[in-house]
Amino acid sequence: MVALDLEFEKFLGKGSFGSVSLFKYKRRRDGNTLYAAVKTSDDRHAESLYKEFQVLSEFKGCSRIVQCYGNGVQESFNHKGYVEYKIPMEYAAGGSLRSFMYRFKDEILPEPMIKDFTRMLLEGLATIHGRRYVHCDLKPENILVFPSRVYKNGAWRSSYELKISDFGLAKKEGESKWWHPRRPFAGTPIYMSPESISHGETGRGLDLWSLGCVVLEMYTGKQPWWHTNYDLKDLIKCYEPLIPSDLPYDAKLFLMTCFAFEPDERKDALTLLRHSFLPRDVSNKLPNDFSLELEKLRQMLYEIKTMC
Repeated sequence: MVALDLEFEKFLGKGSFGSVSLFKYKRRRDGNTLYAAVKTSDDRHAESLYKEFQVLSEFKGCSRIVQCYGNGVQESFNHKGYVEYKIPMEYAAGGSLRSFMYRFKDEILPEPMIKDFTRMLLEGLATIHGRRYVHCDLKPENILVFPSRVYKNGAWRSSYELKISDFGLAKKEGESKWWHPRRPFAGTPIYMSPESISHGETGRGLDLWSLGCVVLEMYTGKQPWWHTNYDLKDLIKCYEPLIPSDLPYDAKLFLMTCFAFEPDERKDALTLLRHSFLPRDVSNKLPNDFSLELEKLRQMLYEIKTMC
């Protein structure tokens, strides 16, 4: 991928650590035009980009994790003579989950889609946690939507696949050196869990709390804590985002599990994939069940090893 000639197409957006632009290139095999999203950072944020590439390199071929191309971070000079750092990544034509939600009335997704998207995110988290990483910044902006077409019941229908992106803040499970009372956030404050804010605990429970926030947002069209002024003290006192009373019962149960005050009570991604909130006839027929079972086995072996 690094040897291909990338041609700038358009600017896609800007984040905390750099910008993302769309580039096109010709596939050598048949000359077809393909697209790549290129993430660019300057000197100040180069370390984050290198870290993200290193983490993503460990998830090559994982269907629920955005894929990066090439063998390393590319360095080049921009038109002002400054060094830029770039990584080409697969392009999500559907944009982020945040922008995808804008297409729906009141930004509320249909319930079958919410359940399907939740399953995909849990698959991604199972893979991430199976390699002892914690994403630390799961939110709609960091979830990418890949549109596709499927043939079902005699007709072609739109379908969507989700992938988790933006691993610049990802940490190894148990890492807490980042935490400071005056800077208690590993990721975006309103998606953080109580234990991560109060004493810097970085475990899978943090991502599962964030997942609950994302699911709640897909149901309500509103960010968590919309009902009150977000206050650190409220979160540390074990309050959780408001769960509307008119949500389906199984959705409430799922969200209550994600928002359990004790991280262990939130279970794990593999367990939540079998929650009553997700239809059995869907979750039992996952094409990557085998890989998920391998991740479960890795987790079990790791826990046995730490007990010895």
